[in-house]
Amino acid sequence: MYLPRRNNTQTTNEAVPASCPTASKSQMMEERANLMHMMKLSIKVLLQSALSLGRSLDADHAPLQQFFVVMEHCLKHGLKVKKSFIGQNKSFFGPLELVEKLCPEASDIATSVRNLPELKTAVGRGRAWLYLALMQKKLADYLKVLIDNKHLLSEFYEPEALLMEEEGMVIVGLLVGLNVLDANLCLKGEDLDSQVGVIDFSLYLKDVQDLDGGKEHERITDVLDQKNYVEELNRHLSCTVGDLQTKIDGLEKTNSKLQEELAAATDRICSLQEEQQQLREQNELIRERSEKRVEITKQDTKVELETYKQTRQGLDEMYSDVWKQLKEEKKARLELEKELELQIGMKTEMEIAMKLLEKDTHEKQDTLVALRQQLEDVKAINLQMFHKVQNAESSLQQKNEAITSFEEKTNQVMSSMKQMEESSSLEKELKSEKEQRQALQRELLHEKDTSSLLQAELQQVEGLKKELRELQDEKAELQKVCDEQEQALQEMGLHLSQSKLKMEDIKEVNKALKGHTWLKDDEATHCKQCEKEFSISRRKHHCRNCGHIFCNTCSSNELALPSYPKPVRVCDSCHTLLLQRCSSSTGS
Repeated sequence: MYLPRRNNTQTTNEAVPASCPTASKSQMMEERANLMHMMKLSIKVLLQSALSLGRSLDADHAPLQQFFVVMEHCLKHGLKVKKSFIGQNKSFFGPLELVEKLCPEASDIATSVRNLPELKTAVGRGRAWLYLALMQKKLADYLKVLIDNKHLLSEFYEPEALLMEEEGMVIVGLLVGLNVLDANLCLKGEDLDSQVGVIDFSLYLKDVQDLDGGKEHERITDVLDQKNYVEELNRHLSCTVGDLQTKIDGLEKTNSKLQEELAAATDRICSLQEEQQQLREQNELIRERSEKRVEITKQDTKVELETYKQTRQGLDEMYSDVWKQLKEEKKARLELEKELELQIGMKTEMEIAMKLLEKDTHEKQDTLVALRQQLEDVKAINLQMFHKVQNAESSLQQKNEAITSFEEKTNQVMSSMKQMEESSSLEKELKSEKEQRQALQRELLHEKDTSSLLQAELQQVEGLKKELRELQDEKAELQKVCDEQEQALQEMGLHLSQSKLKMEDIKEVNKALKGHTWLKDDEATHCKQCEKEFSISRRKHHCRNCGHIFCNTCSSNELALPSYPKPVRVCDSCHTLLLQRCSSSTGS
């Protein structure tokens, strides 16, 4: 079978030993065995060349390049194909990105690979990742982490893939030997995206010829393995050639369709060119007609300009007159606004005064009630004192009468005692009289004590009379105060009635101001009464009572309104209504 070569003994990267959808398990086993032999040979040659040249290697070292190519084939073996809108994607960089999640030490490699601006494909990023892992001497460790987590690799690889079988652990063991090498690889300037993965079999064939005679059988088996691998590559290449042929057939069909469409497009272009020529001719005719119309319109505009200048002069004069009138009306409006503000201030002051007056009246009413209660209490006390005085005077008269009767009795007793002294015969009667006299003396002493008590009570009655006189004086004074307060209340009632009348007048004025909205000049185009349209000759005038806009004939009257100190312009209807009100108020 013919094997296409490049640079003497090189094959292209299209012959990837990945499993086709129809490949059997035996074919996958053969591919794994071939890849194992190639990996052993490449690592062996790389180590021998490094020991002979020195352990430091660079990117131009041929065995190192061949090692990366074989490693790439091993990673692509059994890789699942992911379909997208662009086409089929088959990249080994997806499994390598898992290392970043499983091993945090590999995050530096992943970030540096993503930040390289010259890498635009997933294949180039995967190759750069292999370069950096080898330079870190951790390629075997990272692949071991991947193989230990086969449940994650099953998302990217088929079950019979190299990394999913036991051969994967063997490759990890082989890669451990590369940790003795020092690789100095520069990624800048390397075109890793477009590199073609090529295996140079000449290196390994030379190595077979240099083997000792004692291992001839092993050499023959290695050569046979290489031959089987090459045949397998040719078989895969024939498969890819068939796929390419079907793609070429599809492209030829699409090319024929495109040619047909191109012919139809050329026909369409010819028809469009003819239409364009017709449109150009029509455009020239339209241009000539438009030029003639432009000349006619220029002449018309000249005539219109002259007439416009003449009318503009008249309008300027009218505008100056209107502007003067507008200034006068603005001044009047400002004066009206000032008067309105003054009236609003007066209204607020009146409201405050009303509130204060109401408060004072309530307080004075409360004091009047309290004074009346005090007067009633004083009257009750006076009545009680008067009754006590009458009772004391009556008891005093009774006691005076009793004293006079006792004095008469004592006189009678004294006269009788004198008679008894003169008569000696009546000693017994005298003794009895003496005893009666002693009893009368005792009674007299008792009556004297009662008289002294009555005198003390008389003195108390005189004191009560004095207190009664003082209370009567206080009553008179309180009566005077009450009369004065009643007069003050009457005066306050008069003031309140006057202020209420003023407040009613102010409220009427405010209602007149609020109820009649002041129309703007732009809102009125016709007179409110005669309904004639306003013009420069028929000017607008506001009625100061209702706020509507009238012409001069319908608003020529003037009257003095409560909100204006001077007579102002009023419409005819408001004039008659206000005159009727004035006549009715004067009549009442």
